[in-house]
Amino acid sequence: MRHTTRTAVMICAALGLTATIGTAAAAPAASPPAQRTVAHKAPDPVLVDCFWHPQTRPKEFILACGDGNSQLVSLHWESWGTRSARATGVNVVNDCDPYCAIGTFHPYAVVVRLDRPEPWKKHPRVEHYGRITLTYLGERPAQFDRVVSYPLWN
Repeated sequence: MRHTTRTAVMICAALGLTATIGTAAAAPAASPPAQRTVAHKAPDPVLVDCFWHPQTRPKEFILACGDGNSQLVSLHWESWGTRSARATGVNVVNDCDPYCAIGTFHPYAVVVRLDRPEPWKKHPRVEHYGRITLTYLGERPAQFDRVVSYPLWN
């Protein structure tokens, strides 16, 4: 009888344990606490200079990296956003007359527009503007159209 009682107790304990495990496994998992979704705004694109430095709203920018014969100065940014940026300033251009080493720099009022953001090859998680467009407001260098666009390096 003692052996029978022990067997009965073991069977009851095993059944109780099985029922408990079965119930826990069948029960839906507790939901994690509600999480707030925080939208992270991607940073605005940058303008990459001749030295591969990212810039935002620079006051000056060299267009002719090889010789510095064309640069933007006195830039005043009206906007700087995810799709484009716009500024007014002055394009200072060397006339290279009779040759660039002794040429004269002349100032021309311009509107500057940056657009075509794309991933920067040096830092693919950072976008940079891929094109710059200059619109001359009055006089312009003899060889330039009123509106000129250049691809920007990356």
